[in-house]
Amino acid sequence: MPRRKHTVTALCFTALAVSALLSISTPAAAQDRLPPIPADKMTEEQKQAVAEFKVHRGAEISGPFIPLLRSPEVMIRVTAMGDYLRYKTPLGSPLNEFVILITARHWSQSYEWSVHQPIALKAGVSAEIAKAVAEGRRPTGMSADQELVYDFCTELLRNQSVSDATYARAVSRFGAQGTIDMTSVVGYYSFLGLVLNVARTPPAALDSPTLAPLIH
Repeated sequence: MPRRKHTVTALCFTALAVSALLSISTPAAAQDRLPPIPADKMTEEQKQAVAEFKVHRGAEISGPFIPLLRSPEVMIRVTAMGDYLRYKTPLGSPLNEFVILITARHWSQSYEWSVHQPIALKAGVSAEIAKAVAEGRRPTGMSADQELVYDFCTELLRNQSVSDATYARAVSRFGAQGTIDMTSVVGYYSFLGLVLNVARTPPAALDSPTLAPLIH
């Protein structure tokens, strides 16, 4: 009888440990910490920031800009930076979106992925390459430019640095401006990813593509 008691106790402890691990590894399932602010609850600064956002983007605030509205000045400045880094870098849309996917995967950011994976596919990133990035694998069948972007961004995110060889390849192909812009896209979407992870902002829609947490 004592052995059976110890076995039951061990099984209960294991079940509790697994439950705790699951609760830690799936924060995206938790409640949105910083949901939209009702218009009648906004400060004058927040109302002005929303109005400025509409002028810049021609749309209501969404995604990371909802939690960022808690700091209206930051939200407006982030919007202005994003106007350039998302739409106007010399990398062009296909490579820019590829950078965003790599960055979203690094931070396991499902909102960013839910928005940008469909955009990347439309821009020319193949479904196979996007799937490999989502699964944390080095994609096969990449173009020379995609290989360079993948190497540069992966080194930067994983190592907090870029090797001399990879840096030289980037500058040779994209120039100093393109290299800085690529670095800035990684930084910008890392910043947004951190905001979204803290806020636990849910994906753009229930049927949107999302990311599973990676086991390191």
